[in-house]
Amino acid sequence: MLSNLLADFYEKDIRKLIEEVNLFNNEENLWKIEGSVKNSCGNLVLHIIGGLNHFVGTTLAHTGYIRNRDQEFSRKGVETKELVAQLEALSSMINKTVSALTKEDMEAEFPIFFDKPKTSVSYVLVQLLLHLNYHLGQVNYLRRILK
Repeated sequence: MLSNLLADFYEKDIRKLIEEVNLFNNEENLWKIEGSVKNSCGNLVLHIIGGLNHFVGTTLAHTGYIRNRDQEFSRKGVETKELVAQLEALSSMINKTVSALTKEDMEAEFPIFFDKPKTSVSYVLVQLLLHLNYHLGQVNYLRRILK
């Protein structure tokens, strides 16, 4: 079923993001930018945590998470262990939420506006997974540049 497949992909990509965060030998490099890059790896991680907690956690799992998108890009200096703990909690919440969705749930209209009117839950979950994967690639690339 698509929900189980998506749950597995989310877990795989979040695990890879945790690995990327842990590969920073110098924790300060998590917050550095290079050249025309405007977002640090740490801020991209906070953005992933915030966005997924909002769209999956608040909207589908009713966690009560309150997103502060501006802070995802302005906050600095969060310790590696805190980022990893938040990613671990995010992975668990997404796995539990997404794997429990039925075919009917996946075909239902997403409860809030996403990027266009009347999108399905499955559409939003695929778009969010693609967004996660995009930022995961950015984190990997920037980490290697900053070595």
